[in-house]
Amino acid sequence: MAKFTYRAADQNGKHQTGIMEAPNEAYVIAKIREQNLRPLNISKSEEKANRFTSEIHLGKIFQRVARRDVMDFTAKLSTLADAGVQLDRCLAISSELTENDKMRDIIKEVRRNVQGGSSFADALGRHPKVFSRLYVNMIRSGEAGGVLESILQRLSGFLESSQELREEIVSASVYPILLIIVGALVVGLMVTFVLPKFTVIFENMGADLPLATRILVDFVDFFKRSWFFVIGGLLLVYFAINQYLKTDEGRLKWDKFKLKMPVAGQLIQKIEIARFARTLGTLVRSGVPILQALSIVKDTLTNEVIASSLLNVYSRLKEGGGLATPLKETGCFPALAVHMIAVGEETGSFEAMLLKVADTYERDVKIAIQRAMSLVEPLLIIVMGLVVGFVVFAMLLAVFSISDMPL
Repeated sequence: MAKFTYRAADQNGKHQTGIMEAPNEAYVIAKIREQNLRPLNISKSEEKANRFTSEIHLGKIFQRVARRDVMDFTAKLSTLADAGVQLDRCLAISSELTENDKMRDIIKEVRRNVQGGSSFADALGRHPKVFSRLYVNMIRSGEAGGVLESILQRLSGFLESSQELREEIVSASVYPILLIIVGALVVGLMVTFVLPKFTVIFENMGADLPLATRILVDFVDFFKRSWFFVIGGLLLVYFAINQYLKTDEGRLKWDKFKLKMPVAGQLIQKIEIARFARTLGTLVRSGVPILQALSIVKDTLTNEVIASSLLNVYSRLKEGGGLATPLKETGCFPALAVHMIAVGEETGSFEAMLLKVADTYERDVKIAIQRAMSLVEPLLIIVMGLVVGFVVFAMLLAVFSISDMPL
């Protein structure tokens, strides 16, 4: 198929331009007229490549599309669609407003596919690394039901809620990581530039280092002599563990262990339950059948134990019946979530209750993270204080020993 550049006019005489993939010019004319437009000029596009464009494309290879880019694109698309703008023009405007070059190219390609006769969902589905199964299936249900505008609004809200929870977790971990890095730099500078000077002084004076200073010096010397083996051994252990965790057995055992951890286990469970309820509630409310929605939700969960438990839930639902009882039998879902879902099924507010479950557990996650950080931060300060304090104590002990030596 060739690419054609066209210029057309609407009923008000306003001109529009675009690019369409088609077998011939007659096909382009037919598609333009289907959009209630009058074709003015159609020409076959010629692809030109030069050194400058090659450098641009090379730069785009290393650029990635982040979740926030998809969220911003969906929010803009939802606003434009809600204002009554046609999908083709929505995509054209969104591509101009997008700052990410790679995302802009993807939107343009989606627009070309839509202009070529493809459905919006199928055009998005050609980019699985950018648009998830959840995203594509919600768009498909919106197109089938003729409610694409409302689906885009729900999808935009869903992405915003997921992004807020993710950013809450990331921002909570910034301070502890920064504290560890700063502490490690301080200790590294002291043992690299200050400690060797004390060693030289004591060697010249023929005296023995104090015990604490000698322990520190021996440790630093050992690391200097064996750093390659230490780091290499750690990398080998990490590689071996990482390879094992990629297997089904390893990932399942690791996820079981994470759920049994004293504090982190409950936090991980609440994050997964919130993601499960938010995704399932959004899909069902958007018109996706419950069995298909459950299959999609399984792929969005990161904990293999909880995700695998949904296989039994799927089988039970296929046989007929509600969702609450199979969820309870898995043992992976808290009693509060199961009871809320059961009430939703009984009262006919299943989708709304799932979203309430998501709101409840997302709020619990934020509170749990704040509490955990309030404990982790002082604990890290104490640990780093002990490490830095020992280094300082060892050096001060050496200083005092010098002053006590006979001249």
